Amino acid sequence: MARRRRRPWYRRRPYRLARTAVLTAVLVMGADKVVHREGHGAGTAAPAPEPKAVEAGDARPGVTGPGASPDPSPSSSTPTPTPAPSSVRTSAAPRPKAASPRPAPRTLPRSRATRIVIPYIGVDAALMDLGLDSERRLGTPPEDKPELAGWYTDGPSPGEPGTAVAVGHLDTNTGPAVFGGLGELKRGKRIEVRRADGRTAVYTVDTIKAYEKDKFPNRLVYGSRDRPELRLITCGGTYDRRTGYSGNVVVFAHLTATREPGRKS
Repeated sequence: MARRRRRPWYRRRPYRLARTAVLTAVLVMGADKVVHREGHGAGTAAPAPEPKAVEAGDARPGVTGPGASPDPSPSSSTPTPTPAPSSVRTSAAPRPKAASPRPAPRTLPRSRATRIVIPYIGVDAALMDLGLDSERRLGTPPEDKPELAGWYTDGPSPGEPGTAVAVGHLDTNTGPAVFGGLGELKRGKRIEVRRADGRTAVYTVDTIKAYEKDKFPNRLVYGSRDRPELRLITCGGTYDRRTGYSGNVVVFAHLTATREPGRKS
C-alpha cells in the first residue's frame, strides 16, 4: 500500500484561514484611509459661509437695502446670461437725439379781434366787442344774432400775453347758435382768431371743462397768465325754461403760432 504524501504548509487550512484574515484586515484599513483622505478634498462641499448683513447702500440680487440701487450690478451668485445668437446685435444702440423744444410763438401788439374760426366744429363767425354790465358780469351777443360771437375787449387782444375771453350762445329758440358744437372740441384742435391789423393768432386746445354755475371757478377761467391764453365760454348743463342752463362749457387753449397778413394756414 502506497504511503500518503503530506500537503505543503502553504496549502494547509490553518495557513489559508490566517492569510484570509490578514488580507481582510489590510483591505479594511486601506479603505478607511482612502475615505478619510477624500473627505478633505474637492469632492466634498465646504460649509456655506454666514450670510453677510445688508448695510445701507448695499445691494445684491433679490435684496435691496436702504438707499440701494434698484438695479444692482450682477454678483457671482447671479446666473450668467445666455449669449444672444450671432445674428442679433448686442452692442448698445445709439441714443436718439433729443427733440429740440419748439420755440414760443411771437406775441402780438394790441389789435381788435374781428373773426373766430374753428375748423373742427365748422365755426367761422364774426366777433363783436363785449364788456361788463352794471353788475360786472360779462355780456353776451344779442339773442337775435345767434351767428355772432363776442370778444371781451377789456382783456388781451388776440396774441397778447394774458387770458383772452370769447363767448357765444349755445342755441336759441330757433336752433343751434355759434358755439353749439363747443363741447365736441378735442385737445390739440386749432382755433384761429383774426385781428383788425390782418394778423391771425392761432391757439391750440388744451382741455374742455363743464362747470355748474354755482361752482364756476372764476380765478381758474379768468385769472391772468404770463403767456397768451384763450377761453371760449358757452352754456351747458341741464336746461330749465324759467332759469335757463344750469352751467357752462369752457374751452382752455394757448397760443401756438401767429400768421402775418396774406399767409394761409
